[in-house]
Amino acid sequence: MSLDNVVEDIRDEARARAEEIREDGEQRADEIIEEAEADAEELLEARETDVERQVEQEREQALSSAKLEAKQKRLEARRDVLQDVRGQVEDELASLSGDRRETLTRSLLDDAADEFDGGDVVVHGRAADKALIEDILEDYDGYAFGDSYDCLGGVVVESTQSRVRVNNTFDSVLEGVWEDNLKEVSSRLFDQ
Repeated sequence: MSLDNVVEDIRDEARARAEEIREDGEQRADEIIEEAEADAEELLEARETDVERQVEQEREQALSSAKLEAKQKRLEARRDVLQDVRGQVEDELASLSGDRRETLTRSLLDDAADEFDGGDVVVHGRAADKALIEDILEDYDGYAFGDSYDCLGGVVVESTQSRVRVNNTFDSVLEGVWEDNLKEVSSRLFDQ
């Protein structure tokens, strides 16, 4: 065998080995590409799932926020209506006149008088009701009209000998009735 043959055999072996290495490299490259594509697909699916979950979560938050805002607006509207109703009641109480006003004022004074056992008693009332209250006080011994009192009507009665003070104004009666019946008033107004 000649040197040329040996060289040619070595070259053939080197070419075969190079071809084998190249094929192994291409096969390994194909495997790496397949793994990378699979990883990319998994990553894409995971990202899509995350995005869908985030979109759903944001939608739920927006919906919840909108519901809360609507509920707050509804409560504000109800509160405004209740305030309007209360304002109308106050206006009607302030504008009561004649026998109706006298009957209510006398009744409130009678109830307050039960707390006092004689002595000098001072009765305060709305300035516009001074003449009415003074007429009613003619039926009570030791009772006199004092200073005017800022209210819708009714009386504030106090003893000059003790610290007893009874607030029987339309305002105080309305406050008690309003608080006691607010739920029913609300139910009637809003059909709950």
